[in-house]
Amino acid sequence: MGAYLLRRLLLIVPTLVGIMLVNFTLTQFVPGGPIEQIVARVQGEGDVFRNIAGGGDAGQGGGGEKYAGAQGLPPEFVAELEREFGFDKPPVQRFLTMLGNYLRFDFGQSWFRSISVVDLVVEKMPVSITLGLWSTLLAYLISIPLGIRKAVRDGTAFDTWTSSAVIIGYAIPGFLFAVLLMVLFAGGSYWKIFPLRGLTSDDFDTLSTMGKIRDYLWHITLPVIAATISSFATLTLLTKNSFLDEINKQYVMTARAKGLTERRVLYGHVFRNAMLIVIAGFPAMFLGVFFGSSILIETIFSLDGLGRLGFEAAVQRDYPVIFGTLYVFGLLGLLVGILSDLMYVLVDPRIDFEKRAG
Repeated sequence: MGAYLLRRLLLIVPTLVGIMLVNFTLTQFVPGGPIEQIVARVQGEGDVFRNIAGGGDAGQGGGGEKYAGAQGLPPEFVAELEREFGFDKPPVQRFLTMLGNYLRFDFGQSWFRSISVVDLVVEKMPVSITLGLWSTLLAYLISIPLGIRKAVRDGTAFDTWTSSAVIIGYAIPGFLFAVLLMVLFAGGSYWKIFPLRGLTSDDFDTLSTMGKIRDYLWHITLPVIAATISSFATLTLLTKNSFLDEINKQYVMTARAKGLTERRVLYGHVFRNAMLIVIAGFPAMFLGVFFGSSILIETIFSLDGLGRLGFEAAVQRDYPVIFGTLYVFGLLGLLVGILSDLMYVLVDPRIDFEKRAG
């Protein structure tokens, strides 16, 4: 296992460099870079893209030399912008400089917020941790017992109507379900039980410890439910199918023939094998919800998290935020892939990745 882990760790570096290189190269061809954004603001233009006459991007990824719409502005002003953002250097030099800084975890400052990228991400992280952690835990707490029950009662009326409910839940987009929850329970047209926006109340700091916990849970209930709906459906069906696959195997029939109780057979023999793929996938699922939380759900509930941060950075062409978060999230994603493999071995020690690689 040690040699396998070493190979996976060594592969992180070229993989991460490849991810950064592809995205950096793509930005060379994306119009509407940060300089165009600033030029448009200076000139009072509302639409940046009206000022781009088929020109390239001179952002951290852009390489255009002229900026349509900059007529009337002093050339020294535009040249100073290029020097300030580092666009007076060749793209290769900018890319190598960026990688060198990122290896030291120096991500610089946001170009449009006057705050370091690290501080900006830390500021938005509580929302994403809330959605990611609670949504993942809620999905597992509901889906595993429900999936096991459906597998045991496969083909019954219970299995039929719960499958219908699961399929409906999977088919409903998270943002649409969020709107439905707001209409029903946040004062839209029926009951005003939960707050409309925010992660905490305005008087949160004045509350007692228990009051803060209640206020926090009160605010996160609707967005967490909205973020859980699709993953809950997928995980339920995955759990059911895993158990059905194991229940029909020879060792289960042998255990029953020995006189073991159904509960002992189910949880003493089937559970570990059936839950292998479900439990081992926990890190990847959490990371997916954590970093991929819906921008629409965050917007609907007025939550300022990493989803909105990524969207706003892309719109503003805030390349330090875009590339900095891409580097960190890519690194975490690769590490979580290794962690998932370790979870497989932990759940079932019979798995040997070194033999498979050989």
